[in-house]
Amino acid sequence: MRLEGKRLKRTRLIQKGRYVVAVDVELVVPPEDPSEACYESETIEFLRKVERRAARGDLDWLRKVGKVFQLVGS
Repeated sequence: MRLEGKRLKRTRLIQKGRYVVAVDVELVVPPEDPSEACYESETIEFLRKVERRAARGDLDWLRKVGKVFQLVGS
């Protein structure tokens, strides 16, 4: 279901395991409450999928949807 309102593009960072993935997502500012932008359900599911794939270390898929950074020890 598509929400009505102004759409904004933002980059989200998802950290899981040894990886941080930067993905571009869309936020919606609903006209009835413009004080806070929100995510559509499809975007939330996509972010959860990125988190699950990062936990499994699925680098090929992660590189297709965003920028992947690997955490290193100090």
